[in-house]
Amino acid sequence: MGSIKVFGSPTSAEVARVLACLFEKDVEFQLVRVDNYKGTERKPEYLKLQPFGQALTFEDGKTTLVDSRAICRYISERYPEQGNKDILGKGTLERASIEQWLQTEEQSFEPPSSALVFHLAYAPVLGLETDKMVVEDSRRKLAKVLDIYEQRLEETRFLAGDKFTLADLSHLPNAQRLSTIAGCAALFKERKRVSKWWSDISCRPSWKRVVDMQNEPPAAAA
Repeated sequence: MGSIKVFGSPTSAEVARVLACLFEKDVEFQLVRVDNYKGTERKPEYLKLQPFGQALTFEDGKTTLVDSRAICRYISERYPEQGNKDILGKGTLERASIEQWLQTEEQSFEPPSSALVFHLAYAPVLGLETDKMVVEDSRRKLAKVLDIYEQRLEETRFLAGDKFTLADLSHLPNAQRLSTIAGCAALFKERKRVSKWWSDISCRPSWKRVVDMQNEPPAAAA
């Protein structure tokens, strides 16, 4: 077992993103499952960011990181010759394109997708009221982003080019959740190229392993 430890739950989007990257790069690690959700005493404002209260901590020897995208960059740079060698690009231009789409994911895709996941999937379970105005506004914003993706994918197979990279991987956690929510899955399906892109990235062995971990019963986690 390698020196890397990931603390958190695979059901957290942040943790899932890091696990997918580790699998893509064929890096050994130890997952220390931490499920911090203790009940309704968690404030809704906090739950919007971490629906089940999970934290993410990544340790590699003396290096400790907590931001999932920074962790994915770190893994890709530290282990360039392992696993998927194209995940962060092989030159300045490829890296620049990947960073551009990573920024788009973080700033334009993640906010509306997280809002939809929270209000449509988690709020009902937590006994919180669904804000319909936020849902509709988020759906409109996400549709606009996916329209941009649809146009981009006319030119390339993946967002940053013709190879699967961190730009695509970073979308996996929230897109997976949206694909199971009625009314949200259609946002992907009704766009031919986005639908094909989602099918391609969600079928990767690395992500399937993460989904399997998410589906494991809590009692099985050690």
